[in-house]
Amino acid sequence: MSEIIFDLRSADGTILSGGPSVVFSDWRGADECWLYVSPHDDDVVLGAGLIFVAGIELGIKTHVIVSTIGAGYCRAEHRETIGQIRRSECCRSFEMLGLPPSNLHFFDYRATDMLANLGRRFTSDQNCPTAIAGASGFQNSFTWLLRQILPNRVFLPSQTDIHPAHKAVHEEFLISVFHARGKIWPELGNPMTQFPRLYEYATYNDYIEQPTLRVRTSIDLLERKLQGIAAYVSQEQIDLLVATVRNTGPREYIHELIFKLFDPKQYDILFDGNPNE
Repeated sequence: MSEIIFDLRSADGTILSGGPSVVFSDWRGADECWLYVSPHDDDVVLGAGLIFVAGIELGIKTHVIVSTIGAGYCRAEHRETIGQIRRSECCRSFEMLGLPPSNLHFFDYRATDMLANLGRRFTSDQNCPTAIAGASGFQNSFTWLLRQILPNRVFLPSQTDIHPAHKAVHEEFLISVFHARGKIWPELGNPMTQFPRLYEYATYNDYIEQPTLRVRTSIDLLERKLQGIAAYVSQEQIDLLVATVRNTGPREYIHELIFKLFDPKQYDILFDGNPNE
């Protein structure tokens, strides 16, 4: 079996290393379910491919949602067919990474029209490819998927990413986590019983805070990640990112994002002082 070591960095700088059950909070064992949120087809393998294949290797139930239809092309002859080309490349990539085909989900939103994808809206269009329960929009789709899959860990693009699609998916997914935990829109399924743990992966830009989690593996898993990236033959512009992945070696850094609801009482001490002093 491939070598897989997780390192957790605490607030005081202490490093805890070991297997996933040692490092990940609220570990569920055989009931672990990880969801990767990908704005475009290639973002997960680029930003989190190593932890992805590590999870697959460890037998963790894994799902991926590809949020938008890829529209970027590097050759003029791909202009009209790039969506189909990239979808085929995506299926091939995740097959190489070891994901069961049934666990790869496509929402088919247009990446070139992000504003129209925000929020939730009703639609009477029987042919709308993004309609679920008579409505469309990222919040509708993400809320529905969360309630169907019930992941306890979610990996999503970093909030600092400069790509507009990445920013939109990050923000729309976070509010959808809140929706999925509540009773809103009952036609999308039963509410989740608890919030999943959230982790950011970086594709283009650095994190807003220092990463809290690292995965280190044997070289074979890095090679599998690189093979998954290589499946995107049409995306010639990612060569620089591929070079960075190869030069970094078999390790990857993730940032845990704390989903913290507002509680005014936490600020009482700022104005009233500590009553125990």
